[in-house]
Amino acid sequence: MKALILSGGRGTRLRPLTYTGAKQLVPVANQPILWYGIEAIAAAGITDIGIIISPETGPEIQAQTGDGSRFGVRITYILQPRPEGLAHAVKIAQPFLGDAPFIMYLGDNLIEDSLGQFLSKFSQQDLDALILLRAVPNPTAFGVARVDEQGCLLQLVEKPAVPPSNLALVGVYFFNSTIHQAIAQIQPSARGELEITDAIQVLIDRQASVQAMQLSGWWLDTGKKDDLLEANRTILDSKLTPRIETAVDARSQILGRVRIGPGTKLIDCCVRGPAIIGANCHLENCFIGPHSSIADGVTIIGTDIDDSVILQNAKIINIPQRIVDSVIGQRACLAIAPRRPKALRFMVGDDCQIDLML
Repeated sequence: MKALILSGGRGTRLRPLTYTGAKQLVPVANQPILWYGIEAIAAAGITDIGIIISPETGPEIQAQTGDGSRFGVRITYILQPRPEGLAHAVKIAQPFLGDAPFIMYLGDNLIEDSLGQFLSKFSQQDLDALILLRAVPNPTAFGVARVDEQGCLLQLVEKPAVPPSNLALVGVYFFNSTIHQAIAQIQPSARGELEITDAIQVLIDRQASVQAMQLSGWWLDTGKKDDLLEANRTILDSKLTPRIETAVDARSQILGRVRIGPGTKLIDCCVRGPAIIGANCHLENCFIGPHSSIADGVTIIGTDIDDSVILQNAKIINIPQRIVDSVIGQRACLAIAPRRPKALRFMVGDDCQIDLML
């Protein structure tokens, strides 16, 4: 059994953060989104993983993720020159996949359920494909599945105006080698891509053994800012283990589940968990509220932050109104001379500087 993680694409929905970096490396609870997928696959006992990368962001993904040894797996990087669809990614990965069955995992998705239960069904029933589904309130925004009472997949429809069900396709699929023949039979869609839904429909039309299972836990697609913040909240709520690896001065308070990395200085601060603060940060006279993730090397002075994600080496100084529901990019700088307070919300990309004169 092998795994294929798709980590290409241009991340247009997360711009400006992804103008200069890969969306799969944007951190959730101070860990790249991509790494959660690798960990989930490794926990299912799969150790041979191919990662699809693009020319623009591939080197950064390789540099940060490495050869897989930190996760106990072996990673092979596969270049997709242009984003021509999920089925195209499988097509160019065929030399790596060979005839082995495999799991395909979209690198910007997070799921709560263990993959092991789905892998067991796929293997024990010798299926051609197993598709994971999740009931959603807005199925018109997703690929939607129609299934029978036994869980057999009958039809897939991409973003239908009149959905046949409320079951959306999650970005996790199990395939055996028959998917390669199905991909060879399809043509690019109206948007010029080889769609994996079209290839799965070929299997269905051939009466291959294609089944579906529904997730019981949460599913998070981190493609947009609000989705990213929701993922950050969910991971901090469900997975954060408290750990303080630095000295905290007597005037500072740590309340609830909080993790603070080594080399970080807290001076006259209050941190209320669940929250995570990375290594080598400088926080002074500030409040860090629940569901905040502060990456390594961040400086925050005279500012209150709630429910936000702050990336590496950002600086936030003397913002008089609390910052909420915000994503601040790497090396961004926000500074203000305190005057009349106003409500402030930000999504700031890498290397930006914002000076507010109120």
